[in-house]
Formats: sequence, structure tokens, C-alpha cells
Amino acid sequence: MKKWYVIQVYAGYEEQVAADLKKQIEHEGLQSIFGDVLVPSAKFKAFLTSQESQDQRLFPGYVLVEMELSPETMRLVKSVPRVLKFLGGNEPVSISTKEIDRIMATVKGELPVVSEQKKEFVEGTEVDITAGPFSGFVGIIDRVDQASERLTVMVSIFGRLTPVELGFDQVKR
Repeated sequence: MKKWYVIQVYAGYEEQVAADLKKQIEHEGLQSIFGDVLVPSAKFKAFLTSQESQDQRLFPGYVLVEMELSPETMRLVKSVPRVLKFLGGNEPVSISTKEIDRIMATVKGELPVVSEQKKEFVEGTEVDITAGPFSGFVGIIDRVDQASERLTVMVSIFGRLTPVELGFDQVKR
């Protein structure tokens, strides 16, 4: 009986691994043992806004595979480049039917997915540093890099303003 299993792959290569796995299954003629190969993604809605962003992976670094578990199928999956391991190690545990139904509903858009509201930082505003070696310091935002979620904050160290590179999660407004 086919069940869903989770494989861990290199982050960012989920689509490539899924395509390679499908090719390998077809090449070996094992379509009857394998079912679907899924990279769960969904459109995320930003909290408190009506904008929809593009597809985002629900589980970065993971691919779901429907298959009958056997040493042969495990070997085939592990032989695909960029596959790290099965979730559960040498004795993979299948995903419950309830969980796979919830994932499928999310992928199809039946369940709303809400992403966390991104923090808005403005150059010239004061922030408290909450983590890292400069924890407890107060600084002024010099530059904001929204794409990589990084800030350059000017911090007074020994009476001189020094630029410090911090992540959004290391500061608080």
C-alpha cells in the first residue's frame, strides 16, 4: 500500500530533486510502486493586507513522496542527487492521512495560509539591539536591505559611531 514519506533535500533544490526522482522512477519502470512526488507550495497572503505574494514552499528543504516502502524504493530515492535522507532515518515513518489531507488542501488553496507581517524599518529611526554581541545597545538605522532582511545600524562605541550589520530579528523598534 502506498503511503506518503518525507525526504530531506538541499534547500532550494526541491523542484530539481522532484524532477530527477520522477525521471529515475520512469527509467527504472517502477511507476506502479511509486505515486506522486510533491513539493508543497502555496500562495501566501500577507497578514492585514489583501496582497497575495507568489508561490512559497510550505516546507523548504523537504519533498513528499508517495510510495510503497521497501529497500528497493528507499535505495532509488536515496540515489537521487541532492537527497539527504528520509525523515525518520533508516526506519522512515509515513505521514498520517489527516496530515497529508491538510497539506493537499493548503496547496489547492482550500485552507488560507497567512505569512508573518514583515517588519518595516525606516532609515534614521532608533532601534534597540536585542541579540548578538551588541545586545543592550541603541543605534540608528543607516541602511535597510529588505531582500536579505538585514540592517546597517550606527552604534556609538567608545564615543564613535560604528556601522554594525544586523538581522531584522536582532533588533526591536
